[in-house]
Amino acid sequence: MGRTLYFTVASTSLELALGMCLALLLNAPLRMRWLFRAIVVLPWALPTVVNGAMWRGVLSAQCGSLNALLTQLHLISDYKSWLGTLFSALNMLVIADVWKTTPLVAFFLLTGLQSIPKEIYESVKVDGAGIFRAFRSITLPLLIPSISVVLVLRTIDAFKVFDLVYVLTGGGPANGTQTIAYFTYMQAFSDQRFGYGSALADVIVVAILLLSAVYLRTLRRNETSLL
Repeated sequence: MGRTLYFTVASTSLELALGMCLALLLNAPLRMRWLFRAIVVLPWALPTVVNGAMWRGVLSAQCGSLNALLTQLHLISDYKSWLGTLFSALNMLVIADVWKTTPLVAFFLLTGLQSIPKEIYESVKVDGAGIFRAFRSITLPLLIPSISVVLVLRTIDAFKVFDLVYVLTGGGPANGTQTIAYFTYMQAFSDQRFGYGSALADVIVVAILLLSAVYLRTLRRNETSLL
């Protein structure tokens, strides 16, 4: 449960922060913006199993491209086993999930950004408000509904992560990256403990409901204070 909570909080927080930056960039009046949006969506378009297999190759201790790149840049002297220790492997899972899902978060937030009338920004610009003040006073409060949807959906998805763990680490090293969904699968289908597996599935449902309720209550309070 602790590892699942760490993965959920870390991945969701990073995806929201990076997705917000990416959404603001995609919403900017850039040349060939449509091409940039098409490129950004590619990681999310990959199936999760393919994403996990790709990162497993990138992080390989023997011939991984990450080790090769860091070695050629003289940032490390020897190849490292990124999936060989508990903390490192868990963080690599977070990175793989963030790389895949950040584009989805960005497009959710981009939809919210495009629904904000341009006249509001022009009014505050006339009043002398800078970029950061406009973001805090206008963009952020008006994006609260989109942020709420993103947080709830990503919390549910991250808390029940299974396929990425199954492909990338297999729950290792020494069961150090087993999430509750992966543990439920092992108990129910590998060990044939169907009753215990069903009980664990109930735990997942209750935990997701609690996390979603906390998110929504916190965001409603922030929305009230910002407005």
